[in-house]
Amino acid sequence: MDFDDLPRAEFAFPGPLRDKLVSAILSGAKTSTTGLLVGYERANEPLPEVGQRSAVVDSADRPVAVIEVTEVRVIRLADVDLRHAVDEGEGDESVAQWRAGHEAFWRSPEVRAELGDPGFTVDDDTLVVAQRFRLVHTV
Repeated sequence: MDFDDLPRAEFAFPGPLRDKLVSAILSGAKTSTTGLLVGYERANEPLPEVGQRSAVVDSADRPVAVIEVTEVRVIRLADVDLRHAVDEGEGDESVAQWRAGHEAFWRSPEVRAELGDPGFTVDDDTLVVAQRFRLVHTV
């Protein structure tokens, strides 16, 4: 499989969190992910589409797997459900626990810098892109 022909799927930033998320994808524990709609807009990046395949890269920027999008929803942060939160594979047992972790990440200096907004924050009405995917291939 030629990974160079596929768009890259980068989970979090390189480092321990990305390593944890990639490991969860490879084990099958992670089958969903959530991103900020504003992140796609500011990067002028199209939203993922059902059937789209991407090469998952690790912290060393090496492709390690291919995933295929099976569902894409743009929803309010307040509307993320327990199934989606649990399927993110990070060990969260409640939506509140999932949300606390994601809010901390989205308010981090790295995300704020990437968005170009040092005061960026989220609330119930923040639009997020909730994706489901399946693991297609591992390296």
